[in-house]
Amino acid sequence: MNSNLEEQKKGKYVLIRDDAEDSELGQFYKPLPCFGFGIGWFSFLLGFVFPFAWYVATFLYLISYYHRDPRERSGLAASAIAVSSRIQMHFVLKSE
Repeated sequence: MNSNLEEQKKGKYVLIRDDAEDSELGQFYKPLPCFGFGIGWFSFLLGFVFPFAWYVATFLYLISYYHRDPRERSGLAASAIAVSSRIQMHFVLKSE
């Protein structure tokens, strides 16, 4: 440590090691729930059989559930898009 301080005073570059960054990256090494899919993608696929799953995933998307694990964001967004298109189709078909 003392040699790093002397090198810094001389104007040389000193390697700074950030251990906090390494510990945060480790949390995403865990496999995703639901058979390796995230909750969002699993809900999206399940929604074709049980559309209520899309509404649950949309609710999770709206409350920013993806802040827990950013890998979930795309699947939750896909479910939200599916819900919005389903609602649009309902109103278009109802108006005819």
